[in-house]
Amino acid sequence: MIRNLIVTDFLKIKRKGFWFLTFLGPFGIVAMQMVNYGVRKDYLLKQSEDDWGYYLDNVSSFTPLAIVLGIAILTSLMASLEDETNAWKQLIALPVTKINVYLSKFTVVISLLFLTSFLLMIFTLGFGVFLDLGELIPYIDVLKYSFYPILAALPVLALQLWIAVVSQNQAIPITTGIIGTILAFAGSALPDWMIWKWPSLMNEWEKPIINVVLGISVGIVLYIIGMVDFNRRDVK
Repeated sequence: MIRNLIVTDFLKIKRKGFWFLTFLGPFGIVAMQMVNYGVRKDYLLKQSEDDWGYYLDNVSSFTPLAIVLGIAILTSLMASLEDETNAWKQLIALPVTKINVYLSKFTVVISLLFLTSFLLMIFTLGFGVFLDLGELIPYIDVLKYSFYPILAALPVLALQLWIAVVSQNQAIPITTGIIGTILAFAGSALPDWMIWKWPSLMNEWEKPIINVVLGISVGIVLYIIGMVDFNRRDVK
C-alpha cells in the first residue's frame, strides 16, 4: 500500500513545478560559479594552491542556502497538493494509515532532494573539468560536497514537513523556511547545535561527518515526532 501511495504522490507532482525546482537548485548553484569564474578565473586561480579544493569551497558556500530554501518550498508544495482540493479527508478515508500518508510525503521530498544532490555532483564535476582545474579530480570530495549537506539537513526537512502538513495556512511553513534560510546564510555565526548550521558542514571540530551523523540522528527523531503528531491530529 505504501508503494501505491508513493506512486500516487509522484503522479500528483507531475506538471506542478517540482521537477523544475529539483533541476533549478543545483544548476543555479553551479551557474553562479560559471559567472564567478567566467569573470575572474585568473584571479581566483591565483588565490589557491589547490584549484579543485578552492572551487569546491566556492560551490559549497551557496549549497546550504539552496537546500534550506528548497526544502521549505518542496514541503509546502507537497502539503498544498492536498490543501488545494481539500483532499486530506478523502485521502485518509482510503484504506491507508496516516503514518503511511506521512511517510509517502517524506519519501517523495527526500527522493527529489537526493536527485538534486546527484545533479549538483554532475554539474559541479562537469564545470570543474571544463575549467581544467587539474588532472587529479577529487571525486570523493565532489561526492561529499554534493550529498553530505542533504544528509545534514534532514532535521530541517523533518521539521518543515511537520509544519507544512499540520498548518492550515502554507504561509506559516514558508515563513519558517525563509527564517531558516537566513539562519543558514549566517551559519558560520551560529552555535553548532542549531540544525540550520549543519548543512554548511561547519563545526568546531572541523569534521563534516559529525554534521552528517547529527543530521541523520536528529532527523529521524524529528520525523518520528512529526509523524506521531500528524497521526493524532484531526484531518484538515
